[in-house]
Amino acid sequence: MSKIVSKEKFKNEIRPLLKKENKTIVLCHGVFDVVHPGHIIHLEQAKDLGGGILVVSVTASKYVRKGPGRPYFNDEMRMKFLEALECVDYVMLSEGYTVDDIVEAVEPDIYVKGEEYAKAEDDITGKINEEKALVEKHGGVIRYTTGQTYSSTKLINTVMAGLPEDVIQYAENFKQSYSIEDIKMYADKASALKILVVGDIIIDKYTYCRVQGLMSKDMGYSARISNSEEYLGGAIAVARHLSSFSSNITLLSMIGSEQDLRTRLHEELSEQMDLKLIVDEEFPTIIKHRYLTKNAKREEYRKVLAVNNIPEKMRHNQESREQFLKELNDCICDYDVVFLCDFGHGLIDEDTMELIQQKARFLVLNCQTNSTNKGMNIITKYHRADAFACDQQELRLAFPMYMDDEEMGFAKLSEHLHSKGWLTRGALGAYGIENGKMHNCPAFTLTVKDTVGAGDAFLAVAGVFSSAGAPIEIGTFVGNIAGALGANIVGNKEAVEKVNILKYANTLLNV
Repeated sequence: MSKIVSKEKFKNEIRPLLKKENKTIVLCHGVFDVVHPGHIIHLEQAKDLGGGILVVSVTASKYVRKGPGRPYFNDEMRMKFLEALECVDYVMLSEGYTVDDIVEAVEPDIYVKGEEYAKAEDDITGKINEEKALVEKHGGVIRYTTGQTYSSTKLINTVMAGLPEDVIQYAENFKQSYSIEDIKMYADKASALKILVVGDIIIDKYTYCRVQGLMSKDMGYSARISNSEEYLGGAIAVARHLSSFSSNITLLSMIGSEQDLRTRLHEELSEQMDLKLIVDEEFPTIIKHRYLTKNAKREEYRKVLAVNNIPEKMRHNQESREQFLKELNDCICDYDVVFLCDFGHGLIDEDTMELIQQKARFLVLNCQTNSTNKGMNIITKYHRADAFACDQQELRLAFPMYMDDEEMGFAKLSEHLHSKGWLTRGALGAYGIENGKMHNCPAFTLTVKDTVGAGDAFLAVAGVFSSAGAPIEIGTFVGNIAGALGANIVGNKEAVEKVNILKYANTLLNV
């Protein structure tokens, strides 16, 4: 008989029989990507603690937060590894970021964790106390095993080539100066920051379709529409990324008169941030509509067409602009950090630029180039920042004379802004610069679903760590992690969260 069972079967059929027989139920939980001696010792000790039935639950792949490409093995294979162990009585799949669903189904007498969880402050997820409370609510206790510690992540990263050689070398060098404790320390410091995000609100509308071929009498594509979704982009995306690092986020922007959108923004965002939204009755909220087709074999999307509703005269009416500027002037000095997200769609004019550059205590700057403003929204129009991020195209437009010497152009931009900063380079990773010293970091993933939100994620995470005082090396490291995670989220459907950054950092440093 198979040891692999569903939560429902265990709860409704197996558990009542075990309780009737006065069997002690012991629960262990984890990813178990590669079962190694450390796991076997842990599981055998766990069973000995209870002397009864050992249940092991496995986190489903979609909820594993160790970075793109993890887990290495799929759900079925990881459960089969465990089923083969003599000490294991039952195996089941946990479908959530926490173990709550399993605890509710199993109601363990003893919930066993490794000794690395014995100190709650060492738990990256910050969930061990919640797990303990839930177990105790169901009449159980939590215990910790001791023994030699091994790491599935380290085995996958090195022995099984789970990481490219340049990333392994980079991580080994990084570890000579910094640890996961250093990264956690700056993340904790960021939580005390009061942050203002200023910039355009953009609605990213994604329509998914299947391309059937070329039109019979023209040169365009013929496609069959599947479905459409709308994601909150622009400055909202940056604010959402930041909201898991600090509970004190304010978004200042303008929107159009669309009542349904205003309702949606307040319903979805009011618990994450304070919204200061000026309504312009004439200028519509920007919608960028992209038509995409999915790769038949991979979770990857290709954009077929993009359209938008941006007016040719990208300027808000005077009354709304004066209200926006007054709101900004009244509140800017109350914040530790200002994230200025200049997407070049008319919101950030010269008065706004000057006010922010003069009054922001710490300014994190991004000035984007896109198809509607190419050559007209160049980052060198700013003269001051404390941290900035740009991509290769934006750098080339700012310093075209250095097209053949990217590092020199990047250094010139840093000098111009009197600021540390980052140059994102796609599959090549990113450069960081501070006080003229360049730091090169490779890309942490070449698996990409959609690059639209990757830059915003990089800016938010690198910027908030920099605001908390982190050195450029740590800002570049965590920024690249955020970019890798963002590139594996379609559009801005989800925000990159602090716990995912920390878990992926821990993965990369486990070499």
